[in-house]
Amino acid sequence: MTIFLTGGNGMVGRNILDYNQETHTIIAPNRKALNLEDFLAVDNYIKTHQPDIIIHAAGLVGGIQDNIAHPVNFLIKNLDIGRNIIMAAKKNKVKRFINLSSSCMYPREAINPLQESLILKGELEPTNEGYALAKIVTTRLCEYINKEDRFFSYKTVIPCNLYGKYDKFSPKHSHMLPAVIRKIHEAKIHKNKTISIWGDGEARREFMYAQDLADFIFYAITNFESMPQNINVGLGKDYTINEYYNTIAKSIGFEGEFIHDLSKPVGMKQKLIDDTKLKAFGWSPKISLEEGIKLTYDYYINTVTK
Repeated sequence: MTIFLTGGNGMVGRNILDYNQETHTIIAPNRKALNLEDFLAVDNYIKTHQPDIIIHAAGLVGGIQDNIAHPVNFLIKNLDIGRNIIMAAKKNKVKRFINLSSSCMYPREAINPLQESLILKGELEPTNEGYALAKIVTTRLCEYINKEDRFFSYKTVIPCNLYGKYDKFSPKHSHMLPAVIRKIHEAKIHKNKTISIWGDGEARREFMYAQDLADFIFYAITNFESMPQNINVGLGKDYTINEYYNTIAKSIGFEGEFIHDLSKPVGMKQKLIDDTKLKAFGWSPKISLEEGIKLTYDYYINTVTK
């Protein structure tokens, strides 16, 4: 099987490539080889390579600070590349498509756990609204294509927050968990006695190790016909920000104290996916939080800090 993977240089894409184990032929052009913001280039690439399935994992991603500072980029770039890859796939009669979306699509005040049916049922979280709007459009576009022509089977995977190998650890551009790993590591190195946590630390988040998502993707390819139109992929369990800090501190060996900065934004109070459809589909994650943190910290020490 030939798989066209977008975002092959991103965290999700690189984990998918690592996990493939040469079972399938994966083509994953980088930005220099293919500009996903250019529809004609995307159209020509698909026409030339004729993939059996497309996995759309490319996108502009970032943490709260980055989303607040650059909402135009997060909306337009994600909207353009999502529209281009989906419509070029349709034009070239690619039958199967896996669109990777985000749990950011769910309304900020929605009751947790978040069910797939909640999309567009309420206002979005303002701190990442641009990104969420782009993901909603691509998710709905896949649904519309299937409704118009049953030849196509374009489905959306909605992962919870991810972390792991190939993550971004920059304070300005990373998600919470890798940023905390770096912050606590540097605090230990500099022998700081305290670390600041944004807010009261009681907001709840669900983070899954990225390798687990890669495992799910290949399970989905094998069982594609029975996969739901939209499916949440996560742990079905969440932790408080304070619990993440404590788990990471224990793994790294930081013995200082945490203080809370109540002036900082914290985003949604809780974002936990409903895993009912996921369980019915027959898949579950394999890597625990403690194991995932250890593996991610090892990667950070051996790759990022050197």
